[in-house]
Amino acid sequence: MYLLHGKLQAKPNQANELADILLEASKLVSTAKGCKLYVIGKDENEPNSVYVTEIWDSKDDHDNSLKVEGVRELIMKAMPILDGQPTKGQELEILGGTGI
Repeated sequence: MYLLHGKLQAKPNQANELADILLEASKLVSTAKGCKLYVIGKDENEPNSVYVTEIWDSKDDHDNSLKVEGVRELIMKAMPILDGQPTKGQELEILGGTGI
């Protein structure tokens, strides 16, 4: 399985808009092959940050999710409200746990 955890930095006062875009993306990829988890979160101590945690059957399934209809359009919608280029998320080894 493939676990990706990342933080996106929005421009000031635009984190909620970014979160809404990512929540819309979660609906699109929820039925994509291999999608086990796609969660959006915020930290009250970082008002301009939005976190995304994804679990997929494989890295290929994750990469293919970028081809789901509508996903590229949402990426283009999010780019102008990001504070800088997004950095690559953490690829973590799954050791186990509840729900996977």
